[in-house]
Amino acid sequence: MQISKKQYKIIRIVSISLLGLVLIGGAIAYTKREALLNTAIKKAISKADKEYDLELKIESAGFVGLSSVSFKNITVVPRGRDSLARILNFRVGVKLFPLILGDIKLSEIKLDRGIVNLVKRDSVSNFDFIFRKKKSDEPEEKTEMDLGRLANSLINQLLYKIPDDMDIRDFEIKFRDDSGSVSLFTRSATIDDGNVNSTILVNRNESVWHVEGTVDPGDKQLDLKLFADNKKVELPYLEKRFGLKLNFDTAMTEMRGVNRSGSQLEVNGSWRVKNLLVNHSRIAGNDIIVPDASLDADMVFGKNFVAIDSTSTIHLKNIQIHPFIKYTLSPSKIYELKLHTEELDAQEIMNSFPKGLFESLDGIQVAGKLQYNLDFYLDSQNPDSVIFNSRLRNEGFKVLKWGKTNIQKINSTFVYTPYEYGKPMRDIIIGPENPNFVPIDQISPNLKSALLTAEDPSFYSHNGFVEASIRSSIITNFKAKAFKRGGSTISMQLAKNVYLNRQKTLARKIEEILIVWIMESGKLSTKQRMFETYLNLIEWGRNVYGIGEASRYYFDKHPSELSLGEGIFLASIVPRPKSGLYRFEGDGSLRSGLSSYFNFIGGIMARRGLTAADSTGYGFWDVRLKESLRSGIPLNDSLIVDSLLIDDVSEDKDTFLQEIFGRRKPDTVHVKELNKLKITPKDTGVINIPSRKERREQRKSERDSKNKNQ
Repeated sequence: MQISKKQYKIIRIVSISLLGLVLIGGAIAYTKREALLNTAIKKAISKADKEYDLELKIESAGFVGLSSVSFKNITVVPRGRDSLARILNFRVGVKLFPLILGDIKLSEIKLDRGIVNLVKRDSVSNFDFIFRKKKSDEPEEKTEMDLGRLANSLINQLLYKIPDDMDIRDFEIKFRDDSGSVSLFTRSATIDDGNVNSTILVNRNESVWHVEGTVDPGDKQLDLKLFADNKKVELPYLEKRFGLKLNFDTAMTEMRGVNRSGSQLEVNGSWRVKNLLVNHSRIAGNDIIVPDASLDADMVFGKNFVAIDSTSTIHLKNIQIHPFIKYTLSPSKIYELKLHTEELDAQEIMNSFPKGLFESLDGIQVAGKLQYNLDFYLDSQNPDSVIFNSRLRNEGFKVLKWGKTNIQKINSTFVYTPYEYGKPMRDIIIGPENPNFVPIDQISPNLKSALLTAEDPSFYSHNGFVEASIRSSIITNFKAKAFKRGGSTISMQLAKNVYLNRQKTLARKIEEILIVWIMESGKLSTKQRMFETYLNLIEWGRNVYGIGEASRYYFDKHPSELSLGEGIFLASIVPRPKSGLYRFEGDGSLRSGLSSYFNFIGGIMARRGLTAADSTGYGFWDVRLKESLRSGIPLNDSLIVDSLLIDDVSEDKDTFLQEIFGRRKPDTVHVKELNKLKITPKDTGVINIPSRKERREQRKSERDSKNKNQ
């Protein structure tokens, strides 16, 4: 397309006219700039007062050069609260060309002597205005959130506020609440030609931090690192306030680029930390040290989701993990997590575990290859369709040398020490040397079948874990918005009791899973021996451990003599063993509320061919507590004891069936409640059960008849 002389002349005239208007407007603005500045300041003061209850004062303000403004003695005080900020000298400059286009980009910042004072007393703070909605007479118009657009706006706002030149001197940020205080005092913080240097005094003389690196707001890049002089970077306040001990040698962050593609924003960056130390009572019982860890992340922000793409990599010493994490906001909240590793040397994996994380595995030597995949998907609108698949594939894995703990010790006699509230109860020999030890072939099948049915029906066929149980636990816990149910198998319970301390920490749970995997995948013990060990060490009552002690304690019998009803009773108290005695009446019979549990477990056993079908309660009416324990048990017929009120919280755990079908409260379940639910005998095996008075009269009649025969 060619431009004629006439068209060229018109374009030239229009361009000159526009340039002239810009120059004229600029000249007018320049002559009026002080008045415009004062007007803008008055608006800012009025807005702070009206919308945020802030008293903003500026002693003086004026232009310096063409595009910089200098302020003196700025104070900010929330109404009725502690003073928030004071700055003696502050100078800020903006770039003219972006300003013409409507963007405010800073060219310089100079600050000399300032303080920001953050104070929180109880639930009242002098900075809570940040989180309050601004005062407005007009209702806010609800708009659909666009995460991609929001992320792009926030990143731009952050980068635009990074000036080309910065010089901050003697600036302090203080935070104080009821737990203590923190002070960060900046001697000097500068940006010069993209190079960042800052010195920060923590609590004045406690330690000296440094921030160094480069920034390039125009290309949306930054590379910064934080370290301390001759010591680690740490904040004792965190330990005092939250019980979190956290320190490290160096932390680094890098943003390599930001790209907008359609409605999506892609951010490429990395984070790295060296010699990270973490200690918290819910994480582990001791210091955890991570020598070198990093994340190379490709983050994606879409209209309704945020994700870490599978091209990202977690580096943990010598191993690499590829994560995919996605959170979808609408139309329903969806949580997705995938983890994938390449085939890795098993010893490299063991060597890469953070120090102090898994104490029992310290020093272990292994051979072979391992590869792991995890797939998790949960839609908040349909939690019952949760996906959970976890696979740890091994090739030639074997243990060459045990470390701190020999997992094969259960194959021979060993000493087990149960703990109560962190204190050892007594040493128990698990083996023939203990007169209370009972070989598995001398334990009644009634007890073994009942316990397996209640705790872990697929024990003899699974590899230590039951994904169906884990999925059910996830569903239940998500619906309850709290941790209500675990997914422990007998293998996991055995590992917890034999090899680990009783601390309820995240590290201990992961260690439990690893031990079970090593034990089961390596076939380090037979299922028969594992079950035998389990039966001989678990708790069955207050200071009652092992089936030998339990059988004699409750019924004065050898475990081989246990009836079906006695076996089901003992299985019922495993989740809350200290409640055992409270499940009996004063005459030694079981409380009626437990009958539903007997029918439930007995019915399952019958369907699996483990016992005969029984319409009379699967031995419920035949269970009798030995006479020497009956004294002290309440005789009040109307008293129903809820074991949840008796047991300490630390004793509370669910059986395998409870984990799948939900927690039952057998001591408070009555037949009439089942009738309300219209559950028939055909459905559950529940029959018309006589009242307590009728049962007592029946037993009295039986005794009288027996005495007559004698």
